[in-house]
Amino acid sequence: MVGYKDVTRRRVLGSAVAGAAASALAGRREARAAGPPNIVFIMADDLGYADVGCYGRPDLRTPHIDRIAARGIRFTQGYANSAVCSATRTALITGRYQYRLPLGLEEPITTRFTGGLPTDHPTLPGLLRRAGYGTTLVGKWHLGAVAEFGPLQRGYDTFWGFRGGTIDYFSHRGTDDKPDLWDGDVRIEEVGYATHLLGRRAVETIGTMVRAGRPFFLSLHFNAPHWPWETPEDEAESRRIAGSNLRHFDGGTRAIYHRIIAEMDTQIGRVLDALDSHGIAQDTIVVFTSDNGGERFSDTWPFSGRKTELLEGGLRIPTIVSWPRRLPAGVVSAQPMITMDWLPTLLAAAGASPDPAYPSDGLDLLPILTGEAPERPRSFFWRYRANAQAAMREGDLKYLKIRDNTFLFDVAADPLERANLKTRRPEDFARLEASWRAWNATMLPEKPDSFTESYTGAQLADHFGVQGPAPRPVTTAGEAPR
Repeated sequence: MVGYKDVTRRRVLGSAVAGAAASALAGRREARAAGPPNIVFIMADDLGYADVGCYGRPDLRTPHIDRIAARGIRFTQGYANSAVCSATRTALITGRYQYRLPLGLEEPITTRFTGGLPTDHPTLPGLLRRAGYGTTLVGKWHLGAVAEFGPLQRGYDTFWGFRGGTIDYFSHRGTDDKPDLWDGDVRIEEVGYATHLLGRRAVETIGTMVRAGRPFFLSLHFNAPHWPWETPEDEAESRRIAGSNLRHFDGGTRAIYHRIIAEMDTQIGRVLDALDSHGIAQDTIVVFTSDNGGERFSDTWPFSGRKTELLEGGLRIPTIVSWPRRLPAGVVSAQPMITMDWLPTLLAAAGASPDPAYPSDGLDLLPILTGEAPERPRSFFWRYRANAQAAMREGDLKYLKIRDNTFLFDVAADPLERANLKTRRPEDFARLEASWRAWNATMLPEKPDSFTESYTGAQLADHFGVQGPAPRPVTTAGEAPR
């Protein structure tokens, strides 16, 4: 990170000179720079660590996601708070371990769940709104399906998207076969491929926010590349699986999965172009990440494991941030970070801070990103009820438990998690295991009746020998994970 301050200083001075010599639009850009930055937070759904071109994927082009990395910082040690979506989203919006809330014990929220985030709990959009931001969610919510637990009741000024865990890309129905597309609290009908609709709405929102003349926080949460496996040419597949819970284990291919990602990347490009055309790109923080590791057709190399597993492939995610006004461009950072870090980091950038009654479990990364502080080792903790999983990372060491099997890995030297060091380094193993137990004692206990998703050998061939608990059958709609 050496030289960050010099790079940033040159960029700011260069922008000031250009602003003095350019048009009135450039003058407005410089005036805007004195205020807090805009924030566009883009979250993909079930995207694997290596499912992005700039993370080394040789057979998949993502030029617009890569553009964010070229303009900013790409993390190689970015983690999700959970191996499934709604639990990670709980950590994102609260800045705290999800296990502090009953909502976060669902792995993930299903169609049967009727709760949500408590009304008195501060949220990232709510705290930004208090700081003067306009706040909008476009896309996936998945933190409570009933209106009283919706995004408008949890800090967002406007919402356009879906409340559940996924929707069909064409019918916009959820896993319970009910329509799940909303404008605020009003159910709507739109014709079109979901990824395209979300991109269009995000671009429109940016224009509206710019005209309003106040800083904005736009959460753009795609359902891509989450199942069902449908590209813009696969409306026939949408009709084939209509009436099911959308989990077509007989559907999809690697090529289809790549196309789903490519369509999302195109819409991200439209968003970046909108920031450029409105003259606000320099003063806008753009984050791109995923809610957990990849699923069936994903590439998690160089890690093993996937969604629902506390192996690195289920937790390590692509994570990129750009802010041309303050952060260096084209940098790769080895700083370990986790989803809940975004709340204190983005609040600090906005000149705000977490509610002292609900202190964040995350870290404000801004001093590290700007080069004002050095990178630092971190400790992270996870648990997952399916297969009795537990994990802790301390420095390069990782404690892992799956059912009755325990492990110690050096994930820097052994990212595939193959060499179990627990008998060679018994003191390290004992220390990490004890630390995990001490941390776990401070969290809510697991609930035996909460949902926890996993995959069996009957569903995925590479899970041979694995038995329940499992998602409900795909033949009918209804009580299924979202």
